[in-house]
Amino acid sequence: MNIAAQIRKKIKNIPESEPFGYADLDIALADFITAAKAIERLQKKGEIKKVSKGIFYRPEISVFGAMPPKYDLILKNYLFKNGKRAGYITGFKLYNQLSLTTQMAFKTKVATNRPLKKIEISWLKVDAVKAYVEVTDDNYILLGYLDVLKDIKNIPDSSPDNALYILIPKLKKLKSVELNNLIQNAFEYPPRVRALLGAILEIHFSTNKNIEKLKKSINPTTKYKIRLDKNLPNKLNWNIK
Repeated sequence: MNIAAQIRKKIKNIPESEPFGYADLDIALADFITAAKAIERLQKKGEIKKVSKGIFYRPEISVFGAMPPKYDLILKNYLFKNGKRAGYITGFKLYNQLSLTTQMAFKTKVATNRPLKKIEISWLKVDAVKAYVEVTDDNYILLGYLDVLKDIKNIPDSSPDNALYILIPKLKKLKSVELNNLIQNAFEYPPRVRALLGAILEIHFSTNKNIEKLKKSINPTTKYKIRLDKNLPNKLNWNIK
């Protein structure tokens, strides 16, 4: 069976409306150019449609014509690579999911280490930003918490005090291993994140051995203007105003 026939067979085994990329077709490097030409011919025939660069789908045909791809699966394609998590949803959409704001985001922001560009496909609009550390299944939720601390002054329909009121109970539920993972990742974030996290730890996790490390990692002469009135009575110890 030649390469074109192999490609056609593999694509027919992919459910209609489900996006796929070259990696899903298991194409050998030596066959890539031939495979790309075969895919281009299938596009011209209308058997498959292009979603974005390197991403395609086999349209489901209804009485109204070709149906669009499944947008949740398109997004998943950017959150995972070869079955492993490579990104996570952050920004306003994440903060809405965490009940920090009631505002809905028109765009989805994805933090990832992959070289992704802006995506605009019908109503699916995605902006990609570089994650501070490599994203895994073990840390992506924790990275979301650190993003909250990073953006705490800019969460719509919220305040830093309100955000901490909601976030701190979530942190208190973390297992010891998760908490230490959170702290370790915090060293890759801006100093204000480490200051906020250190102040939270000092009150709610006073026996944690990493508190002093966080304290030493921030400049003692730098002031962090976050406008907190409650939740962190020890804020001055961490140069938080």
